[in-house]
Amino acid sequence: MQAEEKRTKQVDLTSLEPAVRVKQLANYGTLVEVDQNVPPRRYYRSGLEMVRMANVYLAEGSLENAYILYMKFMTLFLEKIRKHPEYASVPAQVKAVNQAKLKEVMPKAEKLKQKLLDQYAKEHALYKENEEKRRIAEEERRKQEIEDAKLAERLQADEDKKDANTTPHLLHADQWAVSPSAPAVSGVRYPDDFAAEPPRAPPQHYQPAPPLIPPSRPHSENISDVMPSLYGAHRLRTVVVPAAVLGKFLRLAADNTARNIETCGILAGILERDQLKVTHVVVPKQSGTPDSCSTNNEEDIFHYQDQHNLITLGWIHTHPTQTAFLSSVDLHTQCSYQLMMPEAIAIVCAPKYNETGYFALTPDYGMQFIANCRQTGFHPHPNDPPLFHNVAHIRVDDTAPIEMVDLRR
Repeated sequence: MQAEEKRTKQVDLTSLEPAVRVKQLANYGTLVEVDQNVPPRRYYRSGLEMVRMANVYLAEGSLENAYILYMKFMTLFLEKIRKHPEYASVPAQVKAVNQAKLKEVMPKAEKLKQKLLDQYAKEHALYKENEEKRRIAEEERRKQEIEDAKLAERLQADEDKKDANTTPHLLHADQWAVSPSAPAVSGVRYPDDFAAEPPRAPPQHYQPAPPLIPPSRPHSENISDVMPSLYGAHRLRTVVVPAAVLGKFLRLAADNTARNIETCGILAGILERDQLKVTHVVVPKQSGTPDSCSTNNEEDIFHYQDQHNLITLGWIHTHPTQTAFLSSVDLHTQCSYQLMMPEAIAIVCAPKYNETGYFALTPDYGMQFIANCRQTGFHPHPNDPPLFHNVAHIRVDDTAPIEMVDLRR
């Protein structure tokens, strides 16, 4: 029932004025918030990836997605990031790079807005033309229905009149009774002569034909009813993970694993035809313990990814002494990735137990709970409802290549 109601609420976008449609896109693009627990440097890093993805969308002809990402980038760095309590700590050179990117994005977004307006104007004109055809067809159908109903009434009246005129007049008993001795009288009709008439076909009743053009779906003024289903907000894109990642990463982490020390790496890749593909694992300089791992010199990661136009798609790490799961610290780390990229995943390798997990925070509960948690270090979290789950939006590819980049050397 709820799914049916949701479908009923969906909007035929072409029925909206072009300016209204673009405004809805822009509004959706402003739905971005800054989490004070996420370092501002990570937002700046994510912003560059956001623009990179928007450029790919634009090149592939996915104009709405490109426009939304451009709007998110501008909203984030023209307005929202300044409210971060650590905004002042962002280095001047990082802000300078961001300002240069804003100067590049703003005219792109304005040009794209006009292109969308032109496209929507054509779609709206076609919609109005089809609506006029539908209206005319509906009027013709109703006229035909009325005419057929009148014709059916006339035919019925004619049939009734004919029945009244052809009903035989029966003689009274004393008029047709004859003495047995009397000779037969010519022209006298006996009861057996009045055989029942054959059954008549019932009058034909008109059955209206279905409309030539189905009525359009009802409109909705609520943007939450429109945007998620139309622009993919609720749909996670597939993350393609090369099967070779596991073996290569475990070999690279073997020395640490032998000493019961965790190893971590960044899953990086590209957006191609609406799929996110892991193409690189970047292993940064780091320090680890048997149950934790932290990265150092993150600028090295950013620099490498910038050089190779790579997007951050999640992270991978080992549990040398434990099973595959997300610890309380892991949950907070994963939250920071998912805030930037909803599809971001965490791969946990537990070689001692021969386990591998592909995890993410649950979108309906885990993300909100961890984002609101202010505790640091290892601390207890409730287990019910679950905070993380095995992801379903990945595809392990046995033939996809993977490049391991070890920045520790």
